[in-house]
Amino acid sequence: MASLRLLADNVRSDGILAATPTSRARARHYNLVFARDAGMCVLAMARSGDPHLIAGARASLRTLAAHQADNGQIPKFVEPAEDGADFWYVGCIDATLWWLIAVEAMDRHAPDAAFSASLAGPVRRALTWISCQEHPRLRLVSQNEASDWSDIMPRSGFVLYSNALWYYVKRLYNLPGQEETRRYFNSLFYPFSGEIAEYRRLRLLNHFVRRRARNRDLYLSFVNFSFWGDEGDVFGNLLAVVLGLATDAHARAIEHRLERAQVEHPVPVRTTLTPIEPYSPLWRDYMARHSQNLVYQYHNGGCWPMVGGYWVMMLAGLGETRKAQAALETLARANAVNNWQFNEWFHGRTGVPMGMPGQSWNAASFLLALDSLQGRIF
Repeated sequence: MASLRLLADNVRSDGILAATPTSRARARHYNLVFARDAGMCVLAMARSGDPHLIAGARASLRTLAAHQADNGQIPKFVEPAEDGADFWYVGCIDATLWWLIAVEAMDRHAPDAAFSASLAGPVRRALTWISCQEHPRLRLVSQNEASDWSDIMPRSGFVLYSNALWYYVKRLYNLPGQEETRRYFNSLFYPFSGEIAEYRRLRLLNHFVRRRARNRDLYLSFVNFSFWGDEGDVFGNLLAVVLGLATDAHARAIEHRLERAQVEHPVPVRTTLTPIEPYSPLWRDYMARHSQNLVYQYHNGGCWPMVGGYWVMMLAGLGETRKAQAALETLARANAVNNWQFNEWFHGRTGVPMGMPGQSWNAASFLLALDSLQGRIF
């Protein structure tokens, strides 16, 4: 299978590379071990049964742990040749979250006592660091803007995507406050149920949103003091459903809203329902850097096959087997463009392939999507 072959080809002694190491990839630092990319890939590699992929998964987690910051944060990426770790401009919160998720996946699917023991200390420090990002009353983590996978989008404060992952980490490691995190997650990111929050700070945040928010079937992409994102963050909403944060009724509403928005077209799936325009109060100058995050491009409405895998997972988890199968076939065609090039993303209007080819997490996401049709979801 092409997905397994790409993962195998992208494994090096230090772990799984973000993309096939071409000269172009090296110029853009895609030929390195990224925590979020490797974290997603480990989920598929750990359950593959392939010794080469399992060894690559372990190497990835070890490399990242070896460059852990003194405070416990896992780096955004590691450049072993220069013995350097990069933590991004304003921090990178999801690197630590995905690393923790991946470590637990290895313990569950490819257990090795010595490997687990070697990471026990780094896991403890990583959990301490991410716990320090949590609001003591709302039980949600907060972050600077542009400091997760959508790193040139203006999401800040309490971010949907990161907090879906935080809830999952809490479940995996049996951390305290799981139910509080789930409750406040739904109160903050979906304040349209009519329920009045007891905590006065949360009531004020909800008040600002309720007056002007548009996409009332979806979770908000982020909430900060007096401003928020209702552009329609597809990945964040998919994770909220797949990871068990949404009620069944809300999960169905999310499914139907995304279907009405035709997020599978032109390529599965578009990551933003309504791209942020240059005249929007949320627009930032850095979004135009290299002309990359313009409307219907990159994170601002581009189509990402990696996220398409989570679309399949959501459909499968909701029992929509026929829809999930059809979506998986469409996703396979996207990865197969240009002789299985596994392009990073496609233009959200024209469907033209863009970004870096040979993306490891495209392959991993496809394998996870395939597994979801057999009832194995995360």
